[in-house]
Amino acid sequence: MRMFSTGSVWSDSVKARVTLPAPAFSGMAWTEGTFKKISLADYAGKYVVLFFYPLDFTFVCPTEICAFNDAAKEFRDTGCELISCSVDSHFTHMEYAKKPRATGGLGDMDIPMLSDLTKTISKDYGVLTPDDAISFRGTFIIDKTGILRHTSVNDLPVGRNPEETLRLVKAF
Repeated sequence: MRMFSTGSVWSDSVKARVTLPAPAFSGMAWTEGTFKKISLADYAGKYVVLFFYPLDFTFVCPTEICAFNDAAKEFRDTGCELISCSVDSHFTHMEYAKKPRATGGLGDMDIPMLSDLTKTISKDYGVLTPDDAISFRGTFIIDKTGILRHTSVNDLPVGRNPEETLRLVKAF
């Protein structure tokens, strides 16, 4: 088994973008019990945590998304909004949110669930898997002026800690 590559697998498009403007995005979301088109521009003047996850109804995702959702008020108290995003449709997001937590769903959501069905947002943020199938678990902190302040990407099986993300937001 080969553990390390002898050639470079990095492309010119893979760059640290911290301190540069965050890629603009817009799309349909399931939010506040309805479908709504949202964009990064809608959040001007606020910090934004945009977090990607692989797919609705998959392992780790319900626990992680619910943990972020449960912390939404704490994020808002710091002037920050949370937005979740996956390559699922907004209709799938709706069904995921309508299903109770006790049966594998999310239950009522207090944060937008952005659809990236075209995978454009995932590509722009550099979190699309190499086979272009789904998104890695990417976390992006965008400041009040639209500048990217933090980026982290986890492999599929590893979830994130909303408390650590909130700590970073407060630090910025």
